[in-house]
Amino acid sequence: MITRTSHRLIHDPSRVIAKPYLPGEEIGPGTGTRAGLLMARILAIPDADVALMLEQTRTQFGRRHKNFDDVLERHFGLVALQAGDVHLSRERKLLIGAYFTNEYSVEGAALMNPSIVPAPASASNAAGAAGGSQKFVMSLRAVGEGHISSIEFRTGSINEASQVTFDPLSGLLVTGDRKPPVYYRKPLFRTKLIELDAGNELTWEILDRLPDRFTLGELETSLAVLEKRGPQHAISFETIKIVRVLASSSYTTTFPDDSTISERVIFPAGPHETRGMEDARFVQFVDDDGTSTYYATYTAFDGYEIVPQLIQTDDFVSFRIATLNGPAAQNKGMALFPRKIGGKFVMLSRRDRENLHLATSSDVNHWEEVHELHRPSYPWELLQIGNCGSPIETEAGWVVITHGVGPMRRYTLGALLLDLDDPRRVIGHLREPLLEPTSGEREGYVPNVVYSCGAIRNGQDLVLPYGMSDAAVGVAIVSLPQLIAALQR
Repeated sequence: MITRTSHRLIHDPSRVIAKPYLPGEEIGPGTGTRAGLLMARILAIPDADVALMLEQTRTQFGRRHKNFDDVLERHFGLVALQAGDVHLSRERKLLIGAYFTNEYSVEGAALMNPSIVPAPASASNAAGAAGGSQKFVMSLRAVGEGHISSIEFRTGSINEASQVTFDPLSGLLVTGDRKPPVYYRKPLFRTKLIELDAGNELTWEILDRLPDRFTLGELETSLAVLEKRGPQHAISFETIKIVRVLASSSYTTTFPDDSTISERVIFPAGPHETRGMEDARFVQFVDDDGTSTYYATYTAFDGYEIVPQLIQTDDFVSFRIATLNGPAAQNKGMALFPRKIGGKFVMLSRRDRENLHLATSSDVNHWEEVHELHRPSYPWELLQIGNCGSPIETEAGWVVITHGVGPMRRYTLGALLLDLDDPRRVIGHLREPLLEPTSGEREGYVPNVVYSCGAIRNGQDLVLPYGMSDAAVGVAIVSLPQLIAALQR
């Protein structure tokens, strides 16, 4: 029923990004910040030494980053005010940018939890997919220093015999340009504020001054009215803070046109994800009119709380990121169905941390209706059960790859079969695990785990990438007819 391939994607510490480095701790009374003192020392470097120091930096780091000078110039812009009103040569600006930059190895600790979708038509054409093959995009959870998770990508193709080929990697990584959304929707904004326990008279006063669709500038104007009243008491200070945090949790990240999909890294940018973007489950969603959009649900983590978030993209160049709202959008492990059912969006979740649930909504960002779908019942899944990505549509029903946790917190993969027209009905459940960690897969950053965030159908096969103990990523091929026969038994 299932065959492992020889593929192994292993974390590579040499894949680095250039992050802004902004030291800001106070040195002591009256001595200024570390950033200010560092700036003063850089400005004191003789002109004759600046060019030599910059050239040494380019030699050591330039080949490790795309458009290295542009990166340094952008990072100088973040601290330009610290330099004061003085004329600076471009070389000194770039050198300042280098001092306020550090490399970050995005997959220095681990690479895991993949999902896979058909590539956009533009990517397929550009890569020249052979006849009978389909191009794919695979997302990966990359973990670096401080256990911070980001989202990476790989591309490749699958031929008619379900043989998987990965495209070569360039070795370079780039981060996107982050901007606020074009507008916010007031009803969703209001709902999320209530969920954050920030619904009060001040909140409604701020929102009452705004139209149903408002921009970040309009929000700041409304906040300024409240701030101009004088010294803020604790409630107003905290309210304004939460409103700004919520606004900055939605943003758009756009990558350079000259970058490839496998060079792009979605690095945490919103306040809810300062400690990572975990377990993105991508799906190619086809609407009723035939248009295609890619969505991904993921877990934002700030070190204390988790918040479910949604990514939307058409081309894997520009990604729109927003919070998920509503009582059904809680906890981890959400996965969208690839199309509407009965005119509504449908989503799997693990709302109570232990059981599978099914939510429906007319709005992909807001989820109200939720029903319990399935409880763990076999020994290998008694601790908890969850999904391993979006359901796969077949003639026999929706195939859901699940993960179950058993004794010694051992993760294995199983499967459910849901009714095609009414996915609230479970019509099949594997008695034994579909995939469990072998002796060569159980050692790693988190031992005894196999886990996936999404599979792809290729004819009569299921191509199932999976993480193994957070140490590497492998690929398994599942025979759909054999799996469905086992589920129906």
